[in-house]
Amino acid sequence: MSDTFTIPPEDPWSDSDLEKIGHLKEAITKITAQIRKAVVGQDTVVRLSLIGLFSKGHCLLMGVPGLGKTLLVRTLASGLSLKFARVQFTPDLMPSDITGTEVIQEDKATGERHFRFLSGPIFTNILLADEINRTPPKTQAALLEAMQEKQVTVGGEAKKLEPPFFVMATQNPIEQEGTYPLPEAQLDRFMFQINVGYPTEDEERKILAMTTSGYIPDIEPVLTQGEILDLQSLVRKVKISDEVITFILRLVRSTRSSEKDAPDIVQKWVNWGASPRASQNLVIGAKAVAILDGRSEVRTEDVLEVAHAVLGHRIMPNFAAEAEGITNVQIIDELLKVVA
Repeated sequence: MSDTFTIPPEDPWSDSDLEKIGHLKEAITKITAQIRKAVVGQDTVVRLSLIGLFSKGHCLLMGVPGLGKTLLVRTLASGLSLKFARVQFTPDLMPSDITGTEVIQEDKATGERHFRFLSGPIFTNILLADEINRTPPKTQAALLEAMQEKQVTVGGEAKKLEPPFFVMATQNPIEQEGTYPLPEAQLDRFMFQINVGYPTEDEERKILAMTTSGYIPDIEPVLTQGEILDLQSLVRKVKISDEVITFILRLVRSTRSSEKDAPDIVQKWVNWGASPRASQNLVIGAKAVAILDGRSEVRTEDVLEVAHAVLGHRIMPNFAAEAEGITNVQIIDELLKVVA
């Protein structure tokens, strides 16, 4: 018996699939227009969030308070006809506060008592985990199961979450006192780490005009829940050539200082590189970029668009890099020059 494994060929593209791609491209333009009614600037953040959603991934938003992260997630949910819930993570938050709990309920007619499950805020489509690093590891672990398995376990019973399930967590990169840093294993569960920066002067002027007046944005839903699920499945069918796969492998493997042919910058500045999950996320993310742009095949440029978001939180700089003020962004920039 042969021990080789052959991946079965993908089903061919149908006319219906191609129509869905065209529909998605139009929908993305409309969704972006709806988000623009409430969110000023942050074009890269909005696009990466949409890529993460259609890739069935999760996103970690890094940015100081007051940049509109919560507003962005809420507006995105409204524009996609999806249920939205927000959880403010605090040091006293318990797993049952997000997953739900079982309570004893008495039947007044018979006097019999039975357990009834009260679902928590995690039973939604888009969950905003605000300041995720402010809650203890036990609660973070409950969220981790939901992110990875799309289910929660309560009272020994697994309860499935309704698809799509998309977590957008926020983290303040400045204030670290009294926080519980996310373990690398949980950071790795986030497909993207998206850095949310300050607005430009013109953008901040528009923010002031919108938020200090009586303006209330009217967000109209663009895609239904069923359409989103169809398009998420369609992302997997996007074609990717051996050439692009080879580029992704070279890029990810070049982040590992243990590789004998690792670039000098990695051997000098990196302790630990990215795992195969980074390669998987680069492939899926690039496929989502292609389909959002109305194409059925991946280009190398699609990989470059998501490279920083995928690799930024999966590379661990060493002491030499920290001493020289070298950031993950600079390391990835140099890697892309070497690999490309």
